Amino acid sequence: MTYLIPALIVGACGVMAGVLLTVAAKVFHVEVDERIEKISEALPQANCGACGFAGCSDYAAAIIEKGAATNLCRPGGAEAAGKIAAILGTAAADVVPMTAVVHCNGNCEASPKSFVFTGVRSCKAVKRFYGGDGMCKYGCIGLGDCAAVCEHDAIKIVDGVAKVEPALCGACGQCASACPNGIISIKPKAKHIDVLCSSADNGKVTKQNCKNGCIGCKICEKKCPSEAIKVENFHASIDYDKCTGCGECMRACPMKVIHTCEK
Repeated sequence: MTYLIPALIVGACGVMAGVLLTVAAKVFHVEVDERIEKISEALPQANCGACGFAGCSDYAAAIIEKGAATNLCRPGGAEAAGKIAAILGTAAADVVPMTAVVHCNGNCEASPKSFVFTGVRSCKAVKRFYGGDGMCKYGCIGLGDCAAVCEHDAIKIVDGVAKVEPALCGACGQCASACPNGIISIKPKAKHIDVLCSSADNGKVTKQNCKNGCIGCKICEKKCPSEAIKVENFHASIDYDKCTGCGECMRACPMKVIHTCEK
């Protein structure tokens, strides 16, 4: 009896807990559309947030519950969009291939360092000291925070500047979020003309800090037949929706800041 009564009590508590859990499971059960799980499995599970949702599961739920577009997954591209369409029984939506681009060409020769940093080898760490160790405070710091977060191994540091390989890039945007200077953007792969400078200094200061910098002369703006390039705050930028890729701005730029990045 010394052991029987405690055992019966524990057993009774276990049975009661089981009954309560079963009842709770029935009462609070939420019916989940099985298509959500199927769509989630069709996504690359990058959970990068490029689609505008917290992760792949949230995006899958949004497609079913909120009617979200089926072509928002950049890393998955046309393949993921096709799988989702097959699950839903709809036509596959068009997907515009995207890639990241680093708006800087201030390599080691063009833009020297202003001091030697001996701390943690991180762009964010260097950024805390006087805005960075380069003469240009707007350019690529070159310590690879972007490359460290790239799951596709699409970014390499070449001569002190991050370079993207479009063929490998999934356009997830992780690199853009990791860059403390905010010089990485996501653009359509079909648009090959890019301004590889992010300086907002006037022309004189820019030339002092970087031989490859934009001096804001506006020659590119005047030469562009589609009004796709504008110069604001001494800095040229391209409206990819308007750009036809004619290359007039690139040929006109006296500093050779505008490049074709076709791969």
